[in-house]
Amino acid sequence: MMFYFMIALGGATGALGRYGATRWINNHWHHHFPLATMLINILGCFLMGVAFVVVSEKMPNWEQHYRPFIQVGLLGAFTTFSTFSLEIVSLINMQAWLSAAGYLLLSCTLGIAGVAAGIALARYF
Repeated sequence: MMFYFMIALGGATGALGRYGATRWINNHWHHHFPLATMLINILGCFLMGVAFVVVSEKMPNWEQHYRPFIQVGLLGAFTTFSTFSLEIVSLINMQAWLSAAGYLLLSCTLGIAGVAAGIALARYF
């Protein structure tokens, strides 16, 4: 039960962090380019890399207790892009080049297609 609580607590914290960071960036940058999303994705990816090494390699005794909070909840809610990027790097580290490239291309292409289809469907009805 504590596992789910840690994910929920981290998720709430990550979502609030993303919202606050988006508002702060948008208040300081007035442009049509989605800078806030890009910066949050990059920061989340960097933090996911740090968390992965710290939790999995440097302090493995933390993995059971803090991985759900930090990696799954906090960073997962801050940006799922960080999890996506970690998975691609993991595939590359396993030398699964085709899987990494396929995952990257399919996720981006089908994600964009999914958004477009959702918009079209919602507008149709």
